[in-house]
Amino acid sequence: MKYLKLSIISGNDITFRRFPVKRIVNAGYVGRDLQAVKAHIEELSREGVPPPPSVPMIFPVLSHNITMANKIEVIGSKTSGEIEFVLLLDKGEVFVGVGSDHTDREIERYSIAKSKQVCQNVLSSQVWRYEDVESCWDDLLLQSWAKQAEGDDWFLYQKALLSTMISAAELTSLVKSGIKDGECEGLVIFSGTTPSITGEIIFGCGFRSELIDQKRGRRLTCEYNVQKLEYLKRSESL
Repeated sequence: MKYLKLSIISGNDITFRRFPVKRIVNAGYVGRDLQAVKAHIEELSREGVPPPPSVPMIFPVLSHNITMANKIEVIGSKTSGEIEFVLLLDKGEVFVGVGSDHTDREIERYSIAKSKQVCQNVLSSQVWRYEDVESCWDDLLLQSWAKQAEGDDWFLYQKALLSTMISAAELTSLVKSGIKDGECEGLVIFSGTTPSITGEIIFGCGFRSELIDQKRGRRLTCEYNVQKLEYLKRSESL
């Protein structure tokens, strides 16, 4: 079993928890605003990704396929990050992080579920207690930046309030209703994302995401570099 070392920020206190990752679920097409959902579907369609049969959707992810590292390795040329809030359920408590469902867009054309297994999900090392931000949930802000090539500047890629997305309570209920045995201890839920500012999917070498509590002046951050595996003289390309 994989364990994550969470730094839990609550007020002025920092505590640590060894979180057992037993299951991971990625959600998709989760906007409260149907126009925003449609915009994201159109973004993906321009990359050849077929529209989903229904919305929202949830997908299982291999339980070891999550990291807090500042670098991930990929094998495809068309991969990109997606900013998401992340819920972690354990022992009756819920923690909130920020992360990225990094996705191989070539594979996504043929199978959304399989595309979720090829690249790692990336998660912030710091999290909040859900109870600390529940009252201001809709006012929390998601922002992401991308970098297309080494030496390039970061540019703003996504920006949205959580009021535009499915709520944490609704998302948790949706996921729980889809689990056959009802076992939710050690469950990690990636929320699904929001449309890009430009309406385009950006492939690049770096991705940064932030969940900002504007009221309290604090933020969670997840940042990583993307390294394509190209060290073999000859290999099959994707």
